[in-house]
Amino acid sequence: MPAVFEQGPSPLEETAIVRPYALTGGRTKANYALELETLISTKDHVAAGSLPAVAMEQIECVSIIEECRTPRSVAEIAATLRVPLGVARVLISDAADAGLVSVHKTISGNDGAEAHLVLMERVLSGLRRL
Repeated sequence: MPAVFEQGPSPLEETAIVRPYALTGGRTKANYALELETLISTKDHVAAGSLPAVAMEQIECVSIIEECRTPRSVAEIAATLRVPLGVARVLISDAADAGLVSVHKTISGNDGAEAHLVLMERVLSGLRRL
């Protein structure tokens, strides 16, 4: 077998792994109701200027700010950060608490059930026309 395949992971790969709970300080609950489809965007004053000192404390916070210059969903942010969804929710919540990002309201549960029904009927009607 070639020597290339016998080597283990490089020291950088071994030390680059951070457990997800370490990123959130062991917290598992977000302060906001963040669904998969909830849109997050960087606040105008943050997008226009330099990053505040609060954001510089954690690289994930900087990544969220940069990613959300155009609105992104919670699922997209989790995928970009390569962290579990629960961890992404806590990190996004922290950024929102610091006033760095805006959490856009989504319709969930029984809130706006009628709006969900109208949307589903429009989609079904469009599919039938195809």
